[in-house]
Amino acid sequence: MVFWRRKKNIKTQDEEAAEQKLLHRKGDLEIETPLEDRDERARTSDNKIKEISTVDTNSLDDLNIVPTPIKGLERPLSVEDEDNPDVDHSSEGGWFSRMAKGLGKSTSKLSKGLTDIITKSRLDQDMLDALEDVLISADLGPSSAAKIIEEFSKDRFGKDISEEEIREALAEVMAAMLEPVAKPLEIKTPDKGPFVILMCGVNGAGKTTTIGKMAKQYTEEQGLSVVIAAADTFRAAAIEQLAEWAKRGGAKIFHKDVGADSASVAYEAYERAQEEAADVLIIDTAGRLQNKKNLMEELKKIIRVLKKKDESLPHAVLLVLDSTTGQNAYSQVEMFGKMVDVTGLIVTKLDGSAKGGVLVGLADQFGIPVHAIGVGETVKDLRPFSARDYAHSLMGIDS
Repeated sequence: MVFWRRKKNIKTQDEEAAEQKLLHRKGDLEIETPLEDRDERARTSDNKIKEISTVDTNSLDDLNIVPTPIKGLERPLSVEDEDNPDVDHSSEGGWFSRMAKGLGKSTSKLSKGLTDIITKSRLDQDMLDALEDVLISADLGPSSAAKIIEEFSKDRFGKDISEEEIREALAEVMAAMLEPVAKPLEIKTPDKGPFVILMCGVNGAGKTTTIGKMAKQYTEEQGLSVVIAAADTFRAAAIEQLAEWAKRGGAKIFHKDVGADSASVAYEAYERAQEEAADVLIIDTAGRLQNKKNLMEELKKIIRVLKKKDESLPHAVLLVLDSTTGQNAYSQVEMFGKMVDVTGLIVTKLDGSAKGGVLVGLADQFGIPVHAIGVGETVKDLRPFSARDYAHSLMGIDS
């Protein structure tokens, strides 16, 4: 049956081809479309263009879903980028105002939750349970949320309390929980060689741009000489991006070809930094997935190679976490902690997340120092972590 249909189709096609040969003999001029037909087509085309240009955009405003870009390979920075780190944002206010603006999504989520549950003035068990659910929804984690509510309810249970008082009280409890981990990274240059910082984190966490911002701050604000080692040898884009940041920040970069051994890059970069009497060496590493043991072993190899130079190396191992991953940040800290001695955290992309509470949960569960947070794309949007300012911004309280 199939063969018969195919044969019939072939016969039909042959007949149509024969007819075309009769109608359009070789060498004949092509038949042009009549002018009136072309005018009609043009009018139809114009109408379609008008229809496209007058699409009703009101329906777009009603959407609750905010489109987010698909994460892929990082590309080198260019002066046309919207996240140009050289743009002056001083007119936008100080650090606290930028942090408050960056935490806007998390603050809005918490504020809406508080407003929805506070229907009476007296603090009772139902309100406490609802408050705990709001904190958990902001990714503080069940254990941390329970601790905060327990501390918050002391001497307040059964008493009248306003929404503003709840905000202030929760902020104070969070600040007390965060205070022990709020420790800016101190650069203490050794007698011989540079202060070595090893940066690690999964793909997309913002590690490469964080390194660039740190280098620019060290060179321009602290007057330190910086060398960046491009030990993420798997992606050419990472090397190019680091090179651009180094150029902008007045730092030097050491790199080898794509596919080179990462440990050898780190080793030779340290030697180069020693020769040039650099103050700081920042080593970038590949964005390793925390469940890939072979890649994590390579990270350990870098550390072993550095220790051949000096047993105290590296002086700091920083894990960069993307706050938008929420609860997944906990597993990243656990896995990286098993492989290397993570000495500090940098939490990025808080401006693009409604899960700002994850930082509180991380502080409570792991107690690892949080050196800095990122709430934007510019150099000024990466700053040392302040427990009180963060807690107040998260709860929508002016400092």
